[in-house]
Amino acid sequence: EIVRKHRLWEVFLVEKLGFKWDEVHDIAEELEHINSTLLIERLDKFLGHPTIDPHGDPIPDKNGNFQHKKFIKLSTMKSGQKGTISGVSEHSAVFLQYLEKSGLTLGTNIIVQEIMEFDGSATLFVNNLKEVTISREVARNILVVL
Repeated sequence: EIVRKHRLWEVFLVEKLGFKWDEVHDIAEELEHINSTLLIERLDKFLGHPTIDPHGDPIPDKNGNFQHKKFIKLSTMKSGQKGTISGVSEHSAVFLQYLEKSGLTLGTNIIVQEIMEFDGSATLFVNNLKEVTISREVARNILVVL
């Protein structure tokens, strides 16, 4: 129930109040403790019953059920593989800001161009527009659907 409230508040803050995905976690932490089932039911309806939060995490329904997606870590992809960024496993503001600046947000289509044998860094072709090189650590925290 707490996870559901937290994630619904994150969606509300991003979609309706214009917060960025790196700004909402701490605020949602406070809002999740509001104890009103009716408020959360109406919030869910107002938002159109979202199934994922701004970080790609699933939002449980009122019965605790949620959709499971088959994510893989970008770091496990091979050269030539294509995918769509659909989540992150690191939610720190500095990490999310880095992804935003690099153009690696949810819904971004990527093609792995090259994996550097020396350090595991990856060069990606992003949305058929530009190349971006990221470290192995960044790649370990980006979740992709093939």
